[in-house]
Amino acid sequence: MKSPNELQTLTLNCELRTYEPIFAQMFYKHTMLYPNTRRVLASCLVALFFSIQLAAQTDTLRLIFAGDIMGHAPQITSAEVVKDKKYNYDPCFEYVKPFLEGADLAIGNLEVTLPGKPPYQGYPMFRSPDDLATALKNAGFDILVTANNHSNDSRGPGVVNTLTTVRNLGFQQTGTFKNQRDREQFYPLMVYKNGFKIALLNYTYGTNGVPTEAPTVVNLIDTALIRRDLEEARARKPHYIIAFMHWGLEYQLQENPEQRALAKFLIKHGADMIIGAHPHVVQPIKMETAPGPDGKNKEVLVVYSLGNFISNQQKSHTDGGIMFQVELLKEKGSPEVNVGKYGYMPVYRYVHKPASGKSTYYALPIERTPSDAYVMKNMPAASKQAMQQWGDALKKRLNNSKEWK
Repeated sequence: MKSPNELQTLTLNCELRTYEPIFAQMFYKHTMLYPNTRRVLASCLVALFFSIQLAAQTDTLRLIFAGDIMGHAPQITSAEVVKDKKYNYDPCFEYVKPFLEGADLAIGNLEVTLPGKPPYQGYPMFRSPDDLATALKNAGFDILVTANNHSNDSRGPGVVNTLTTVRNLGFQQTGTFKNQRDREQFYPLMVYKNGFKIALLNYTYGTNGVPTEAPTVVNLIDTALIRRDLEEARARKPHYIIAFMHWGLEYQLQENPEQRALAKFLIKHGADMIIGAHPHVVQPIKMETAPGPDGKNKEVLVVYSLGNFISNQQKSHTDGGIMFQVELLKEKGSPEVNVGKYGYMPVYRYVHKPASGKSTYYALPIERTPSDAYVMKNMPAASKQAMQQWGDALKKRLNNSKEWK
């Protein structure tokens, strides 16, 4: 028995043979081209016609994932318009905005709390103004994951205000919850877009020893809990299940055995894609294979760490990260999803320091920021060199991975 793809190819070939003479005859009547040239052009026209027809029969969902959205003290100062009252983070995301808006769903890791009132501060207890979330919405983000080691930095009220703020702005969000009922109602997060039904799960290894205050909930990496959640996700029959994990060791350029083991556990219990964060540096992108829920080997795309999206970290390799784009494909009316085009886009954190005035933080997509853009025309040569060196080192480390073109 032929597969659906084989049947589709066979049908297309038959239709090509049927229509090719018709288009050739059209060329014969209306052109003075040689017969062989007419036939070639006719074949190309038929192929184009049916590729368009087949594309119309395929649902496509383009996802883009961004890494750690941090809020160190210098970032807060640079965004300040009126101290403790008004902040403007829009410039930070000016040059990544077209790519976020170009995706069907843009997902970011919000690694700060939004307490809704001062004092605002950076490391070690991240408390950022709500205006940061407004800028993320303006930039094109659709979904924020909030389970990370800084989820409890503003204690229970901070968890609640963070959720209230992002939800009121129109974000979908998951990973932390106001209470258990909130979790039961909204978890796993089910996302509907372009004919797809996606389940998104999010967990963190811990909260830096800061206890979660009742009744709030922070999803911790607990295999018994994750197994139950993945069972629940599968029971809701999504087309695709994505696990966003806050895991690994900070500043390590390679994933560790625990991450690999947990990835295989997630695959075993139903995850179709795994995206990682927390190390603040980019880690490998791999296709991992493990038995799925049905016992059959399953190949799953794993991005072990996206690195930093925006931050003020100064350690080696922390001055940037990647945006990871992937297209999911399925034939209309079919539950089967395939991974189409995918790849990474390097994003560099550049701090512009004018001779007079405040510094401005930018997330710059390397090689995608126009050369005539203000930030590039005013970037010192030393900074351009540092950005290029960072990008070259990243590509060298990810030499077996695809860059988004």
